[in-house]
Amino acid sequence: MALLADSVLHTLNPFAVQFGNGLGVRWYGVSYAAGFVVAWLIMRWMSLTKRSPLSVDQVGDFLTWLIGGAIIGGRVGHVLFYDTHLLWSFTGEFPFWGLLFIHKGGMSSHGGIVGVLVACWWWARRNRVPVGHVMDLASFSACPGLGFGRLANWINGELWGKPLPADMQAGAPWWSVKYPEQMLQEGFGHAAELQAIARQIPATSDAVIRGMKLAPIPVRAGVEQGSAPDILYAACYGGDASVQSKVAPLLTAYWPNNFAQAFTDGVMLFALLAIVWLKPRKPGVITGCFFAFYGVLRITTEQLREPDAGVFAIGPVTLPMILSGVMIVGGAAGAWWCARRTVPAMGGLGRRVHA
Repeated sequence: MALLADSVLHTLNPFAVQFGNGLGVRWYGVSYAAGFVVAWLIMRWMSLTKRSPLSVDQVGDFLTWLIGGAIIGGRVGHVLFYDTHLLWSFTGEFPFWGLLFIHKGGMSSHGGIVGVLVACWWWARRNRVPVGHVMDLASFSACPGLGFGRLANWINGELWGKPLPADMQAGAPWWSVKYPEQMLQEGFGHAAELQAIARQIPATSDAVIRGMKLAPIPVRAGVEQGSAPDILYAACYGGDASVQSKVAPLLTAYWPNNFAQAFTDGVMLFALLAIVWLKPRKPGVITGCFFAFYGVLRITTEQLREPDAGVFAIGPVTLPMILSGVMIVGGAAGAWWCARRTVPAMGGLGRRVHA
């Protein structure tokens, strides 16, 4: 990541550890693992302090189901909501079916939430534990993982924010983001400037070769064909500071959507739920609050996000906003209904409630 005088230029490698040929440990996978570890620590603490009737062994078993629900739900949700063509996409490359190409990215937070709720219901019935309480544990513990996921989106250079207003582009603020990938988009322009910069750096330079391995979007064919945008894109991700400084003024500055959603979905949502759960609540109330709060926060931050191309929308209302609106209504109704039930309150972060 290059920090420029006016904005941040995205040059991060999506791999935490790379073995070559697109194989390795991606930061996106690390973010999921970190989220599950933090969730396990939270639920284990609640078990050890008797804030939950689940035993420590049950927490570990429950987390295994949550992992499966989050991954399956997140992937299926992404395909159904955003990339339906993957349902009938088959190739000769393992794992052969587009739906299973999870290593290439594509997870839906809304789908992951649904998958987690299904896993909660199934596990609770098998272990004769109140379904509402199990869902509350999962909802509360999921917040850090949601925040980590948005930071991983930033590392991957995906889910861009909207462009800053025209009057802010000339002196873009330090918190704005620029993406070298913009040079690869059709209609980018600045062809003469890019050609002039590319002539100063050979396609066989160390930075270009290194960038071909590190850049989020493969560029080998374009580099071999001498395409100026591809050569400069690879050089940016290869760490050529001279190219970065020359290319950056040609790029558009965008809102830092990933950081905004990492804060709201991870930190703010967790804090709001913690306040609600300071005292014991009827099972299901925290889950309802999670849905309602998440929906409001997501709709708010979606105002800064560039809508995905080709995804269903009604005017300015995008599919994520529609799904979040459903969550708000369902969550508020669910929290109200659960609060009126004649069942014992459970949880309570402020004090122990189970013997």
